[in-house]
Parts: sequence; structure tokens; C-alpha cells
Amino acid sequence: MKSELISRKYLIPPELSDRVFKIITAIAAFVVIALMVAFFVQLVWYSMPSIRQFGFKFIISTEWDPVKNVFGALPSIVGTLITTSIAVAIAVPISFIAAMFLVESAPPCIQIPVSYALDLLAAIPSIIFGMWGLFVFVPFMQDYIQPFLAETLHLKSLPVFGDVYNGFGFLTAGLILALMILPFICAVMRDVFKMVPAVLKESAFGAGATSWEVSMGITMKYGARGMLGAVFLGLGRAVGETMAVLFIIGNSQNLSYSLFSGGTTIAATLANNFAEADGIFMSSLFELGLILLAMSFCIQIVGQLWLNRVSRKMGER
Repeated sequence: MKSELISRKYLIPPELSDRVFKIITAIAAFVVIALMVAFFVQLVWYSMPSIRQFGFKFIISTEWDPVKNVFGALPSIVGTLITTSIAVAIAVPISFIAAMFLVESAPPCIQIPVSYALDLLAAIPSIIFGMWGLFVFVPFMQDYIQPFLAETLHLKSLPVFGDVYNGFGFLTAGLILALMILPFICAVMRDVFKMVPAVLKESAFGAGATSWEVSMGITMKYGARGMLGAVFLGLGRAVGETMAVLFIIGNSQNLSYSLFSGGTTIAATLANNFAEADGIFMSSLFELGLILLAMSFCIQIVGQLWLNRVSRKMGER
């Protein structure tokens, strides 16, 4: 019906307008696939010298010496996983609680300004978070948070914390990443919860359900797919974040599992070294980029499989 109306308005035959529409949409879909393939092909092509020279050892090696042209990706991979895990573990619960509060409990005088604040936080450039983290959050961590964890709670005896701290490190970077991805996750969850049909919640209230039961049994289950999508959206941004992490993680190529220790991530390593790299050094950086792209791709695959599993459990196809 719409194609006929458009055809009459612009004097285009319906068959031609449908064909043009299909061609345009097919081209758009093909461009997305072509870009993805092009990224992989380019990274693999420029990574081949490093792959040939180091092989699988590149992934498990901790040595990073540009003078000797010996490189290993393990410290960067571990740093990426640690900071991303911290960010997701902190941001997801807070985002869920905040989104549920905004949709189910908050009066308009609170809901509207908080929603605007979320949208504004999501629009702040990452380098601003990095500068704020460097000049404000790092001193705060050094003077208050890290001493509290190490001395007051006596966590310094645990290997994952330690007793040496200067404000920088994995924990600080993870907290900044959590602040960065929180508005994205919370905004998506909020919009998903708003899409729950009011008749479902009214029926549950009419049957005697409490607000908690409606929130957990109706709102959360109805928006399960959107919630998981929001989580993986934030996870994807945390994995590839560069500038904010670069300012505050410490930029050390040494492998450490202490949250107070400085380290690096794949994105931070690329940003630090790409300008002066050449030869096998450049190829090693391209291989790091290939690993980062593969990690992001795997996250999306796992997310999609998880969404499909949730849909099957809920009776969807």
C-alpha cells in the first residue's frame, strides 16, 4: 500500500519502486559485511610478519622490548580483560537498579532531570573522562580509596590488591570505565523497561502482585533481551576504550594481577606506540589490533547466542 502511494506521488511504477528499495537495502547490508571483512583482511595482511616471526608465542609472551624487536601481547590482553571485568561488574547492577527506579518508582520531577543527565553523560567524550580521572580521581584514589582498601580493610595481604599504590592501576581504570559505560547501559535499559505494555503490569497489580513482583516478574522478564543487549553494548565499548584508560592505567608493559598495579590494555598500547613504530614493531601492533577485533567479535557472538537462548526459554522463536 505504501509503495503504491509513493509511486502515485512521484509517478514511479510500483514494480520499479519495490525493486529500487530492495536494491538500496541490499547494498546497505552488503556494505556492512564488506567493511567487516575489509577490517579483518587488512589487519591480517599487516600482521603477517609478526605472525610468522612470533607465532602463537606472541599471545602468551610477556616480553615487550622495542629495542630487541621482541613483543608479547599477554600483558595487554590481561589488562583489557581485568579493566573490562571491573567496569561491567560495577556498571551493570547500578544501571539496572537506576533504570528500574526511573521507570517504576521515580516521580516526574526526578525522572526527567535524571534521564537528561544520563543522556548528557553518554555524550561526554572519553578524553574528558581521562582528564578528570587523571587530575581528580587518581589523587582521590591514592589518598582515600586505596588506603581504605589496603589498610582499613586489611586487603593488602591479598595478592589481588597488594600494599603498593599510587592512585593509578587497573582498579582506577576499571572504575572510570564503569562511569563511562553506565549511562549507555542505563539509558538502553530504561527505554526497554518503558516499552513493557502497561496492561501487563496492571493485570499483575490487579491479581495482587506487589511492586517488587511486578518489576521482577513482568518488567524484567519482558525486557530481558533488551537488557542483555544493553550489557553487551557497554561491554563492547569498555573493551575498546582508549583515551580514558591511557591517562590512568599506568602504561606498564609488565604483567601484574594486582588491582593496585599499573598496566596497560590493547587499545592503550596501540595509542602509545603507533606513532613511532615501523617494521616488525608496526606489524606487532597490527596483530594486537587483530586480537582486539577478534575479542570484540567473539563478545558479539556470545551475546547473540545468549540472546537466542533467552528467547527460546521465554518461548520465542
